[in-house]
Formats: sequence, C-alpha cells, structure tokens
Amino acid sequence: MDWLKRMEDALEFIESKMNEPLDIEAIAKVAYSSPFHFQRMFHMLTGMTVAEYVRKRKLTLAAQELAVSPSKVVDVALKYGYNSPESFSKLFRKIHGISPSEARHSGVSLKAFPRLSFQLTIRGEKEVDYLIEEKESFTVMGKSATLICGNEGRTRQWFWGECQQDGTLAKIDSKQPDAPLLGITLNFNENFTYLIGKKEEGEVPAVGLSLQRIPSSTWAVFPCSGPLPAAIQNRFRQIFQEWFPATEYEHAGLPEIEVYIPDKTEAEGYRSEVWIPVMKK
Repeated sequence: MDWLKRMEDALEFIESKMNEPLDIEAIAKVAYSSPFHFQRMFHMLTGMTVAEYVRKRKLTLAAQELAVSPSKVVDVALKYGYNSPESFSKLFRKIHGISPSEARHSGVSLKAFPRLSFQLTIRGEKEVDYLIEEKESFTVMGKSATLICGNEGRTRQWFWGECQQDGTLAKIDSKQPDAPLLGITLNFNENFTYLIGKKEEGEVPAVGLSLQRIPSSTWAVFPCSGPLPAAIQNRFRQIFQEWFPATEYEHAGLPEIEVYIPDKTEAEGYRSEVWIPVMKK
C-alpha cells in the first residue's frame, strides 16, 4: 500500500539524518503528508512520538560509538545534537542506566533501540462507521493546557480531573448544561495543546476561561459506544491504524474534536463522537 511505503521512506529519511536536528516538516514531506498527520499516524502506530523515537535511536547509536571508538563524550554528544554534555549524560543515563563514560567499560550492559519497520497487518474485524460532513467555523469557550504525550506528566485524563476538581467543568456547564462537552486537540507533537469547553455564541468568555475559534472544515465523524475513556481511546486507535490507511483521506492539520453527550460516562451504552478534520490525498 502507498501509505506503508511512504512511512517506510520517512523512516529511511529519519535514519539518514541522525546527525542533524529533527525536522518534522522535511520528514512529513518525504511521506507526502502534513506534519500534523504524519506525527499523529506515527504516534498511533508506534505508541511514541517522532521526537521520542529519534531521541532513543540517537542514544542507541551514541552508546554504540562510545563502546567501540575512542571518541570523546563531548564530541559524541555534539554529533547527535546535544549542545551540553550534561543534558546528553542525563538522557543517556535515563535510557541506558549508566553514564556515557561508563559505556566504554568492558562488560557493561547497554540498551539498543532498533530501527522501526512498518508492516501491513490485516485487521478490520469490526467495520468502522463514519460520516463525512462539512461544518462551518464555530467558537468554543473553555480552558486549555499544554499536555504531554505518553504516561509521564500532564495528560488528557489528568487535565479532565483537574478541571473537575477546580470547578472549571461546572463553570462551563452552567451556561449550557444540555450541550455536549468538547475535548479539542489544537495541535500535536511531543507537547500538545488541549482544550475542554463547549460551543459559545457570545464574544466574551467567562472569568478564567478563553475563546477558541475552530475553522470550517470537512470532518470525518466517528460514533463511539461504551464507557470512557476506553471507548474514545479505542476509536482513535482504529481511525489511525485502520481507517486512514484504507481510505483516500488524510488529516487536514486542524483541531481534532471529542464530543461528550451529557450522560453517565461509565455506562456500557454511553455515546460519544470523534471528529477528525480530513482532506483528500
């Protein structure tokens, strides 16, 4: 499939640029993709961000070089894009459990993070229902935060919990209690901006909240059924692992939207939606 070859070409390009700064736009161009779409596809297919993968590969190559060559630690650090030996040593120890200088010792254990390879896996045991809809731009009032991909630090679940505890959700609900809550990913890389809010017709946000304009777009709308957060998480994985590779669409690089209907979110029949902005390849 074309998408599989494009992803493999991107991996080959990444590998050839290990001694250079990470350039997401150049990598995405090799995959004939937008930076947003490439990074989302990569994360959903591998479970890690492009930056995390490149970091692990660089530290693998750096460890191999230190183990077999007389190169100075500072020179190896600079070669793989670390401007200070301290930052290099900190990340090196996090991956390998030892300092860069200890990597020279005979008999020490080093971790090797191998190059990835994408392969076609036949899935699709369940069909994916969706609608393609044109939607005009609209405004959302809510609270946003910079979050982190993965299980460390500030995540979506952490942010929802914070907004519940500090009264933000109650404040958002107060004006339109029957309207769906929206979770919106405004951009995507290793750190991303996420907003919790509701559609708002006014031009003045409530105290402590802000307004965000969502551009008009073509949206692929995917219904979800089941308790949260598993139903939404599973649907996102299915969209990027199965639906995108099987269609002629790609991510349009605009915000992604989760739609949560007011109801018991732990119920087996709870209904929610995922909106993905799309365009033809």
